[in-house]
Amino acid sequence: MARSLEILSKTLANWVYRARKGQALLMCVPAKPVAEIEAELSRLRQENARSRLEKEILKKAAAYFARESM
Repeated sequence: MARSLEILSKTLANWVYRARKGQALLMCVPAKPVAEIEAELSRLRQENARSRLEKEILKKAAAYFARESM
């Protein structure tokens, strides 16, 4: 069965062992509500835009000062 699922036989054995003991197979963090995810996405997009703007300003400043030093 493990070969048909393309996983290691030890992995399958662990899953079977946990299932027989009544343990959860996946130990994952509960998903955030959609509103929280959208708010975080919006915050990250704003942060990304600010970072890009800062990068452009620094690039122009570096070019300006490079010309001044010549």
